[in-house]
Amino acid sequence: MKLHELSPADGSAHRKKRVGRGPGSGTGKTAGRGHKGQRSRSGYSQRVGFEGGQMPLVRRVPKRGFTNVFRTEYTVINVGRLAGLEGEVTPEVLLEKGLVRRGAPVKILGDGELETALKVKAHRFSRAAREKIEAAGGSCEELGS
Repeated sequence: MKLHELSPADGSAHRKKRVGRGPGSGTGKTAGRGHKGQRSRSGYSQRVGFEGGQMPLVRRVPKRGFTNVFRTEYTVINVGRLAGLEGEVTPEVLLEKGLVRRGAPVKILGDGELETALKVKAHRFSRAAREKIEAAGGSCEELGS
């Protein structure tokens, strides 16, 4: 296969619609904009969330509470998910294995069982997770976030 032999799948590539190019094109005269009105005019651009003068949804819905901008969002993983691992478990190891996503600090929670002794390093541990890891003969080390 060569570059000049490549072509898109049948039906996937559409021709560009040329508007305002005469009656034979199917989009002549008003160019698909209809007759009169705000949206038919040149230079028209709509504000985000504008609903034609109706009270916009974002202003109709009641506001409650507040958003704490200093909140730390943790990636949580349960003790049961660590069962297949061995040796030292760090956020980098969890990332390699595809158990967590990049970016957020890791918190270990206590759901599930653990039989193997692991040395677990994470940013936070729940009390139940710490107890289960240490009961299995492992250790917990908190990393500074």
